Amino acid sequence: MFGLLRLLTLALCFALSVKAQAEPVAEFFARSGSSHTNNWAVLVCASRYWFNYRHMSNALGMYRTVKRLGIPDSNIILMLADDAACNSRNKFPGCVYSSSAKTLDLYGDNIEVDYRGYEVTVENFLRVLTGRVEPSVPRSKRLLSDDRSNVFIFMTGHGGNEFLKFQDSEEISAFDIADAVAQMWEKKRYNELFFMIDTCQANTMYSKFYSPNVLATGSSVIHENSYSHENDRDLGVAVIDSYTHYVLQYMEGINKTSQATMQDLFDTYDPAKINSHPGVRSDLFPRSLRDTLVTDFFGGVSQAEVLPPLEFLPTFASPSQPSTSIVSEDDGEEAAEYSAIGALDSQPFLTALAAGRQSALGAPFARGLRTWASSAVVLLLAGWIASRK
Repeated sequence: MFGLLRLLTLALCFALSVKAQAEPVAEFFARSGSSHTNNWAVLVCASRYWFNYRHMSNALGMYRTVKRLGIPDSNIILMLADDAACNSRNKFPGCVYSSSAKTLDLYGDNIEVDYRGYEVTVENFLRVLTGRVEPSVPRSKRLLSDDRSNVFIFMTGHGGNEFLKFQDSEEISAFDIADAVAQMWEKKRYNELFFMIDTCQANTMYSKFYSPNVLATGSSVIHENSYSHENDRDLGVAVIDSYTHYVLQYMEGINKTSQATMQDLFDTYDPAKINSHPGVRSDLFPRSLRDTLVTDFFGGVSQAEVLPPLEFLPTFASPSQPSTSIVSEDDGEEAAEYSAIGALDSQPFLTALAAGRQSALGAPFARGLRTWASSAVVLLLAGWIASRK
């Protein structure tokens, strides 16, 4: 009797442990999140000349962050209007620092600049966003996003009310960017888009957006300047802007699996520290900011796309049979022609694969029943072994 009671207790403990492990898994897969399958980043420093060192530092700081969080160089478009690292006045050639302590070189040995110097123009920036590039433009300079891409756009430089200067020779307006984003949406070039800008009167640059699934933030309101954070006496210039500094400071605590949300990021905005009033525009964004992960835009963490079950399987010919072609019944056009390779007949494997894909895991009751049955079998075997001893 005592042995039976002990066996039942063990069975109950095992079942509870299985349930405790299954609940977090079910919660993870049931969580509503972004449906994107890839991430892209467009990072723009629009300022030229040595005294705008901090703007280059802003862009390179964002470049390091998104790359650290998993977005590969192939999915990052980096535009630097000047090369402060190789400037003759740079006391530390080949290096760009964001603090006077000089603990981290943002330029480093592993950086890929896609547009530099006089290539950074309003026209090229708009062409990158809309995909209207010349055929001769290499893939590394193209934004090859699609309707499952989350796109992060960061811009920094000198600006004003509804404009940002490029190279001190031309300007891009809030209307230009809004229309470019609208073209991106019409051409299915993004799933969700996050726009961030650090400049004077930055919040006016996203005031004209009208496309869906767009989230935007900026460093300062209208008629307000955006200030630098720290000066370096060795370099003689400011090394980073205040708004970007505090954003990057928060991002240092984020990793690829972080569950921090965009609301958590925006809650860190402190006008007293930043010396300006950052803004957020979320009326075009359908999801709650508390359900939107920071890594949905800053990282390469993406969701897997589950395809529907196969409705039919191609019939592969065996080595003794002629190859056949399959024609779609919906449109009457020819589909791809499949031919057998090798001596093995792959039809049984493909049939089993299709059956496995078309079968579900079962209802919750059936899954629970299988769990309990498995637990009972294991415990009976354990009891039998104990009795043998």
